[in-house]
Amino acid sequence: MTAREALLAQAAQRILITDGAFGTEIQRWKLSEADYAGHLGLTKDQKGNNDILALTKPEVPESIHRAYFEAGADIAETNTFSANRISQADYAAEHLVHELNVQSAQLARRIADEYQAKDGRPRFVAGAIGPTNKTLSLSPDVNDPGYREITWDHLVEVYKEQAEALVEGGADFILIETVFDTLNAKAGIMAVKQLEADLGREVPIMLSMTLTDLSGRNLSGHTVEAFWHAVRHAKPVTIGLNCSFGATQLRPHVKVLSDIADTLIMIYPNAGLPNELGEYDEQPDTTASFVKEWADHGQVNILGGCCGSTPEHIAAMARAVKGVRPRVLPQLAPVTRLAGLEPFLMGA
Repeated sequence: MTAREALLAQAAQRILITDGAFGTEIQRWKLSEADYAGHLGLTKDQKGNNDILALTKPEVPESIHRAYFEAGADIAETNTFSANRISQADYAAEHLVHELNVQSAQLARRIADEYQAKDGRPRFVAGAIGPTNKTLSLSPDVNDPGYREITWDHLVEVYKEQAEALVEGGADFILIETVFDTLNAKAGIMAVKQLEADLGREVPIMLSMTLTDLSGRNLSGHTVEAFWHAVRHAKPVTIGLNCSFGATQLRPHVKVLSDIADTLIMIYPNAGLPNELGEYDEQPDTTASFVKEWADHGQVNILGGCCGSTPEHIAAMARAVKGVRPRVLPQLAPVTRLAGLEPFLMGA
């Protein structure tokens, strides 16, 4: 059974749980520069480079993975949000990208397999790929709207390098998440499709958009509907929303996406909105009560948390949706029946 088939089989039986935030959990460790840097001999300060911990302090991401599995998670997302050549350039650690991703995926895979062996319940590993700190759709120079810091081909290459290492390390899926620029996401999709061709097998994709305003658009101006139709040709195993807002702000957009997407819906909101100090105060049971509304209305297949969420939030969600029937995928017209739009929607 392939990873896609296994996930779909589980999702047909119950609402699945993915994990929660990594960054805010790492902050609880109050790590020093020396903790981050280890003995790698890098030329720039590493404090804040969460991805590097797979090499310098692996007990930190390991403990976080364990806490989320103990809380009831079915899916572990690798601690690799910024483990790409573009983002790691800020830390002069570009040469470590392959090793970072392999080690992070192997760590998550080992713990997932350990928990699956305990109770026989399948556990999955999603190789997390963030959006990088560059955008293909917008110019960073207000005086030169046509300027771009990177090219399409370069970003595809960057994404492929990371995806290849994550799959090598044992990731079941490639999760292209926190998508603020739809064109960046399409570059990620292209990278995974190239990797599939190299490997001669499917590498299932998960996609998760982030909204930048309450009207439901991302930074490149796409609505939830537009984003779905821009990426539907990739046949993602999940489509969803994460970050940006808490569950209450995401409610109408979850419904829209649930109504139009003929694949699994995975939503992992922040634990509310940050306070004046940038901290998240929303309590686990509060977040769980909000996401349970989506579950009760048959709008979700997979739930989890983003910024500010903790293992306690994930445990509360798991309790809240236990026994609730999962969303049934709508039967929609195939893309090829959308008269006249096929070349655009299929990425031609």
